[in-house]
Amino acid sequence: MYKSIELNYDMKALSPFLDEKTLDIHFNSLYKGYLNRLNKVLSSNNYDFRYTKEELLEHIDEFPIKDRDAILYNLGGVLNHERYFLGLTPSSSNKENSLILKLKEKYGSIDNFKKEFLDKCLELVGSGYTNLVLDRKGGLNIINTSNQELPDFYGFYPLISLDLWEHAYFLKYYQNKQDYINQFFNYINYEAINKVYEEKTKEL
Repeated sequence: MYKSIELNYDMKALSPFLDEKTLDIHFNSLYKGYLNRLNKVLSSNNYDFRYTKEELLEHIDEFPIKDRDAILYNLGGVLNHERYFLGLTPSSSNKENSLILKLKEKYGSIDNFKKEFLDKCLELVGSGYTNLVLDRKGGLNIINTSNQELPDFYGFYPLISLDLWEHAYFLKYYQNKQDYINQFFNYINYEAINKVYEEKTKEL
């Protein structure tokens, strides 16, 4: 069975960005709901959990066609949420590292990156995610994905993922999605994301 990630912060630590109730519902009910449903459909196929969750994408053709949509949708719900939660920290820092330098090279400054990310967020229609992604040539791009689609479907690896489903922010921000996005920039875990960035660029 695939196990839940562990958060390295408590449910109150992301205030004022996220209140405890929103984070608790989002993590313990919604994210774990996707995980439970994924494990259930995989177990019904006598799957032995030999692959990582990311590797499972590459082996979807090993499962019956009738179950593939459920597997992919719930797997997307799991991975998108894990990348979102693990990309947050109570103590964000813009201290220079490989990713920060690449962002400055690509966008001119961190402020310019934030503006382009915000603009892309506001283009998203309906539910989904805005992602800073690494392409197969080592370049950075900002893309939107709908519902629980994964950037991986399109050959990208997500580095920063912002959940823009209403359940992620509505209890605190109501319809003020832009306020939620602006607060998000103060809680990005650039240090942890940089480690992923460096690992993935070595694999290219």
